[in-house]
Amino acid sequence: MPTATITTKGQVTIPKKVRDDLHLNTGDVIEIVIIRDGEAVMRPVTKKVSEVFSKLRENVKRTVSVEEMNEAVRSRFREKN
Repeated sequence: MPTATITTKGQVTIPKKVRDDLHLNTGDVIEIVIIRDGEAVMRPVTKKVSEVFSKLRENVKRTVSVEEMNEAVRSRFREKN
């Protein structure tokens, strides 16, 4: 069973296995529900399509062509090699 330690600031790192099993990624929101004394349940908060769509739209600055995208990818690969 995966375990976690609470820091002095009250923070907890969720073990990788748990993050993988719950499909959690950086920036995801979780809720912790107390179900009885001494027991709690952690679960991901589901996102609405409108929330995801609005986040994607915020980053759109201009329309680019497929050729521009391909060139950007080629350029990035050249930088890494």
